[in-house]
Amino acid sequence: MRHRSWLFVPGDSARKMARAAESGADALIYDLEDSVAPGAKDDARAVTFEALRAGANAARWVRVNALGTGRAEEDVVRTIGAAPDGYVLPKCEGRADIDALAGIIAGAGGRQPILVIATETVRAVRSLAVSDWAHPALFGMAWGAEDLAADLGAMANRGADGAYLRPFLGARDTMLFAAKAAGAWSIDGVFTDFSDPDGLRAEADAAAEMGFDGKLAIHPAQVAAINAAFSPSDAQLAWAQRVIAAMAEAGDGVAQLDGKMLDQPHLKTARAILARAE
Repeated sequence: MRHRSWLFVPGDSARKMARAAESGADALIYDLEDSVAPGAKDDARAVTFEALRAGANAARWVRVNALGTGRAEEDVVRTIGAAPDGYVLPKCEGRADIDALAGIIAGAGGRQPILVIATETVRAVRSLAVSDWAHPALFGMAWGAEDLAADLGAMANRGADGAYLRPFLGARDTMLFAAKAAGAWSIDGVFTDFSDPDGLRAEADAAAEMGFDGKLAIHPAQVAAINAAFSPSDAQLAWAQRVIAAMAEAGDGVAQLDGKMLDQPHLKTARAILARAE
C-alpha cells in the first residue's frame, strides 16, 4: 500500500476519526499524544480501540505517548487487540528508543512496525547525525519542527517568507539522510497553516523532489495535495519508461536520450518512479 499522506486524527474524537476515514489519506494516525489532554488519555484509548476495530480504507497507525511519560506501554496494551497497522513513536532519540517500543509491542503479543518522529529534541537531531538508526522494527522516520523549536528555545521555526529557518532545515535534511541510510521511509513534516493550500502544494512538491516518500497532514483538506505531490506525473512516468527502454537497448551501462547521457543513477531513478506509481 502507498503511504503518501499521513493524517493525524485526535484519538479521543470518534467524529473526527469518521471524517478522516473518508479523506482519502493513505494512512491515519490516531493520536494519543499531543492532541489528547492528560486527563482524557484513558477515554482516548477506548475511542481509538473502537475506531481501529471499525476499520478504514487506509492504513491505521497509533501515536503513543513518549516513552518518558510512562504512558506508552498502556497505549500499546489498550490498542493492540484491535490490530493497528503500526505505531508512531514521538520524541524518539535513537535506536534504543525504537528497541524499547518494539519490546513493548512484542510483550503485548504484536509485531507492528514503528514510525518515529525523529527531530523533536536537540539530542535526537545530534543522534541522527552520528548514529545508525536502522532497526528491524523501523518502518519510517518523520520530522517535526514545533517540539524542536521549544527544545531550542526558538521563538519561531519559519521566517517571514514562510520558509523554515536554517536550524530546522538542517534537522529536516539530517533526518532525510538518516532515513535513507536506515532503509526506512522518509516522511516530511506537517504544514501547519491548513488555510494556505498554495503553500502546502509548494512544500509537498519540493519534498517529493528531494526524495521524501510522503508527508504528514493535520487536516483532511491537505490530503489531496499531498497525494498528488507524491504520485508521479504522466510526464515523469513517460520519461521513466523511455529511460528504461533506452538503457535496455544500449546494453552496456550507458545510453543517450534526447541528446543527454544516461547511466545507472538515471536508471535507478526511473525504476523508483515506476515503483512509486505502483
